[in-house]
Amino acid sequence: MIKLYGGQFSRASIVHWYLEELGLEYDFIKLDMQAGEHHQVPYTAINPFAKVPGIEDGALKLWESGAILMYLAQAYGELKGASAVEVAIANQWIYFANATLGPGVFVEANREKEFPRLMGTLNEILSQQDYITGSGFTVADVGLGSMLNYIPMMLKIGFEDYPKIGAYVQRVSQREAFAKAMGNR
Repeated sequence: MIKLYGGQFSRASIVHWYLEELGLEYDFIKLDMQAGEHHQVPYTAINPFAKVPGIEDGALKLWESGAILMYLAQAYGELKGASAVEVAIANQWIYFANATLGPGVFVEANREKEFPRLMGTLNEILSQQDYITGSGFTVADVGLGSMLNYIPMMLKIGFEDYPKIGAYVQRVSQREAFAKAMGNR
């Protein structure tokens, strides 16, 4: 059985959401982040950098939310047996969410310049398709949808000027798996 390690209000919720989407059996082990459980063995045997989330799937120990999402998609989800192109497109959007969108929006020094540029382009893309890859809901939507959902939660910034993003966020957050994993925030 897959074991997901994380803390309340951590990026473990991203992986939690995708596990729910896949309908897999898993055990969510909530670490007491305030007490520093993520800095202690046995968790540091999974992630020596003491960051969450981390998973164990049999002998595999894996950390970084994007890497975990891609592993799950290829081992159990829609990318099982997928082409290199399909995997690359999913990776592109998950990397974008974590490496471009996150720092562009959540790093205050970047926000004024990057927020309108990133949101404007995303709004345009989402005006042409309901989901980010254009091929229905995928793991890429979990990666991107999570980050976009964090914006109003953490920064109290809405998407009034970006109606297609607002509609997308509403669409992904109405999924049953989202409600189970992230809806109680």
